[in-house]
Amino acid sequence: MNRSTARRSAAALLAASLVALGATACNTGDSSVSTEAKKPAAGAPASAGGAAKPAAAAPAKVGDTIALKGFEKTTTADVTVVKVVDNAEGEDEFSKPADGKRFVSVQFRIKPTGKAYSDAPANSAKLLDAQGQSFTTSLYDTKAGQGFSGSVNIAPGESGLGFLTFEVPKDAVLDKVQFTLDSGMADQTGQWKLA
Repeated sequence: MNRSTARRSAAALLAASLVALGATACNTGDSSVSTEAKKPAAGAPASAGGAAKPAAAAPAKVGDTIALKGFEKTTTADVTVVKVVDNAEGEDEFSKPADGKRFVSVQFRIKPTGKAYSDAPANSAKLLDAQGQSFTTSLYDTKAGQGFSGSVNIAPGESGLGFLTFEVPKDAVLDKVQFTLDSGMADQTGQWKLA
């Protein structure tokens, strides 16, 4: 079985598992989108002249970390969008976008802050364009860098780093990227502004 066939078989198995998981998942209906980056560590210099007025929080952007929650109280992780590679080149001669499309690879860092992260990051991410259209991950890898394997296990306090690839129209204007724990089904979604 060649690598491309193995990837597609794994993706089909993963999709079937997600359908079963979706049928049994408990959704509380309290969905939210978090665009707030984690605050800098304590000890940052205070402003002169006493207490500062709180500034309006700017949306999270590439390089920022968002603290995310899953269904269970112990399912938490700090997720960072590290880098975005637009027009990424396919990993090999078989990894090519369809006509009229291009690859966009987004590098995420996932650091569990509760129990271990055991999930499939490819199920958790979406890319949105300026028109509000969303795109799920592609099965292809690119030369942007090491991708996440299908299933990832990260111990608490450690972190995992990898690219997820999206196939989008050539003329799409990238706007936001989102990440949701529990294979994309948790109530809270992290969102980073790209433009």
